[in-house]
Amino acid sequence: MALYIPSGIKAENELFNGFGKRELMQSAVGSLIGGAVAAVIWLCSGNVAFTVVAVLASIFGSVMMCTKDQNNQSVVDQISSMVRFARSQQIYPYRAMSEWGE
Repeated sequence: MALYIPSGIKAENELFNGFGKRELMQSAVGSLIGGAVAAVIWLCSGNVAFTVVAVLASIFGSVMMCTKDQNNQSVVDQISSMVRFARSQQIYPYRAMSEWGE
């Protein structure tokens, strides 16, 4: 009996490969944060060109960091997994017992 496993089927509709509604929301939040940082830069420096570059870099950077690769992992997902692992218990106490109960 053969088992056929379909490949390339996505659970959700995607706007383009590896980028769906969830990733769109994540990158929108990242772009808003980048826009706020760019506004602070503009208020401090008054340089319009540098502010525009900062806004565009935040938009492209947030889209790139939220797009999933072929392993269904994005940079944001990998960082959250690394933080969750770092916060998890890293010490595994054990007690040596006699193998034969003596």
